[in-house]
Amino acid sequence: MATLHGDRPKVLVVEDEFIIALDLSETVRDLGFELEGPFADKEHAFVAIDQELPDAAILDVYTADGEVFPLADALTKAGVPIIFHSGHVTPGEVHQRYPRALACTKPCPPDHLIDLLREAVEQHAAH
Repeated sequence: MATLHGDRPKVLVVEDEFIIALDLSETVRDLGFELEGPFADKEHAFVAIDQELPDAAILDVYTADGEVFPLADALTKAGVPIIFHSGHVTPGEVHQRYPRALACTKPCPPDHLIDLLREAVEQHAAH
C-alpha cells in the first residue's frame, strides 16, 4: 500500500494522557506505520499537519488545550480519516458531527482499535 509517505502510512496521535499516548504510539509503530506525535494538545498537532498531512489520525476529544474539534475539522476538510478515541463522547455523538469518522470509547480493546486504524489507513489509500 503506497502512500504519500512511501510504504509507511503516517498516523497522527493526539492524546493528553501520557500512558494512553504511549500505548497508542506503540500500537501505531507495531503496525508498521510512521508515528506523528503523540501530541498532548491541538496547537502542536496543527503545526505538524501544516508541514505534512498524515494518512490517518487518532484523536482524543478533550486535549490539554481544549476540545479537538477545530483540528478534526481541518483534517476532515483535507480528507484525512479520523478515529476519535475518547471516554467522554460516544461513537453515536461523534457520527452526528463527523459522519465519516470512526470512533471508539475508552477503554477501547486493542484489537478493535487496530481494526479501526487499519480501516482508516485503507480509506485514505483508496482516495
